[in-house]
Amino acid sequence: MTKAKYQNGPTKDSKYIQQHMANERTLLAWIRTAIAIIGVGFLVTNLHFTMKSSLTQLGDFLANTIGMASVVLGIATIIIAMVSYMRKIDAINNQSFYAPKFTIILLGLFVIIIAVVFGIYFSILLLS
Repeated sequence: MTKAKYQNGPTKDSKYIQQHMANERTLLAWIRTAIAIIGVGFLVTNLHFTMKSSLTQLGDFLANTIGMASVVLGIATIIIAMVSYMRKIDAINNQSFYAPKFTIILLGLFVIIIAVVFGIYFSILLLS
């Protein structure tokens, strides 16, 4: 059955196999990045609430904000990565690739915002 499927010759995707494989590796790298971002959010939230002696209302708010923002950013990263992957399949086959500058800048800004909130959280934690 599978032999009959491939007897018609190479497909359009197989013509650019190296590019498609690189596109898939990029998708997997973005998914690993998203999992790491989500993991950092869970880590901060869990560490905060296990340190009972240093709980403050502002610290609780910041820990919850970091946790929720990390999960939302991780999910958004996965969605953006999947959309980008699907668009690049067609772009590779049509030889009309463009660099997704907006997506990279947007995700970079979100990570910077979470890092700043992270820094504020830890500076408040150290001062209390």
